[in-house]
Amino acid sequence: TGNWLLIWSVTLLANTAHSCPEKCLCHKASKTADCKNRGFTEIPARLPPEIQILQLQNNRIWRINQNAFTATPLLKILDLSNNSISSVALGAFQKLRYLQVLNLTRNLIHYIENKTFSFLPHLKELDLSSNSIIRLPETFGNSTGNITLLSVKHNKLQKMERILLESLPNLKVVLFKDNPWQCNCNIFGMKLWLESFLYRGGISDGIICSAPGVRKGKDLLKVPYELFGACALRAAPVPPASSHQWPGSEQRAWPKHGPHGELGDGGRGGCEPKARPRPVSLRHAIATVVITGVVCGVVCLMMLAAAVYGCAYAAITARYHKEHLGPVRQHGTPEEKEPFESSMA
Repeated sequence: TGNWLLIWSVTLLANTAHSCPEKCLCHKASKTADCKNRGFTEIPARLPPEIQILQLQNNRIWRINQNAFTATPLLKILDLSNNSISSVALGAFQKLRYLQVLNLTRNLIHYIENKTFSFLPHLKELDLSSNSIIRLPETFGNSTGNITLLSVKHNKLQKMERILLESLPNLKVVLFKDNPWQCNCNIFGMKLWLESFLYRGGISDGIICSAPGVRKGKDLLKVPYELFGACALRAAPVPPASSHQWPGSEQRAWPKHGPHGELGDGGRGGCEPKARPRPVSLRHAIATVVITGVVCGVVCLMMLAAAVYGCAYAAITARYHKEHLGPVRQHGTPEEKEPFESSMA
């Protein structure tokens, strides 16, 4: 009897550990746990560890704890859309090494911390649209370089770090729609990156300016480079060498040919002033031009004076010869005539 009781207890614990949560529907064939529209306020416990698809959309989940997915390491698709998530704990997804699709749309997220999505080497689609995100980090995390689709549309972003975009070398689609983009010097790096991205065949819905006023409603790609002349572009660090060509790498030399900032009309307020007004080489070039101009001007004046003096001297000399030497050459002096007359005699 004791042995049977032990066996029954172990079996019961095993079934309980691998059973589906009470409000969810689990499908073994598709390895899916359907927990949507169930009123959950947190990630449900006791999920089957073999599931690969977890549907948690349309609930009231407001927080994701650090160990929320420890029991489901094989997840490939995680849908957390249309919840009340306002923050994501660092490392909340780090156990999901096989995760490919992460949907966080229609939540209340205000910002994403650095390395929030670390250790997701197979992540391909990250959807952060329809939140209240005002700031994105410089990196989503280690091992996130395989992301091919990124959506940040319908948020409150005014700028986005170029270094973040460059850390995603396999991006194929990026969506920026409906954000209050500030088209000043802080967004110039995105302009360069986006031009390179589209040139290499990437797909994007573009960046439409919300400010400053004169550029409201305009496509960032159509804003001339000349209007980025007063502010410094924060230089993006050179990415580590790899077999991939990083997005925007061919554009990194562009700033040499054009200005790096935003000109007036309210844009200068959001810019980072340069430590020096101009590059040293440019200052030297301008000084050289000024000095050369002054020297050339002095030389020209000297040449003009010399020419005037020469003309005046030539005129005086000609007049002198005409008045004094002309009659002599015409009639001759007595001394000059004597030999001729003597010879005639």
